[in-house]
Amino acid sequence: MADAAELEVEIVAADHFVWSGAAKMVKARTSDGEIGILPGHSPVLAILAEGGLAIEPVSGSRIEVSVDGGFFSVDNNRVVIVADNAKVTNEATAGTR
Repeated sequence: MADAAELEVEIVAADHFVWSGAAKMVKARTSDGEIGILPGHSPVLAILAEGGLAIEPVSGSRIEVSVDGGFFSVDNNRVVIVADNAKVTNEATAGTR
């Protein structure tokens, strides 16, 4: 579990697990525009637009994920992204489950 200075991130698609792990920041495109999430962010529930997600994990390289829409939820330093379809687009290794 992530500590208070980290985000606990989980990304799933309709039919498969995509990535989970601790992160310093998450950026996504919503129907209202781009959003950046840092630890301590206020709760948010948003419609995820087609495009890319960027995750800055606590350790390792930046992770980029391509999504086809879905929703984006933030509460108590936990970020849950449920996408219609999602795929890691860079060479980063998958997070832990």
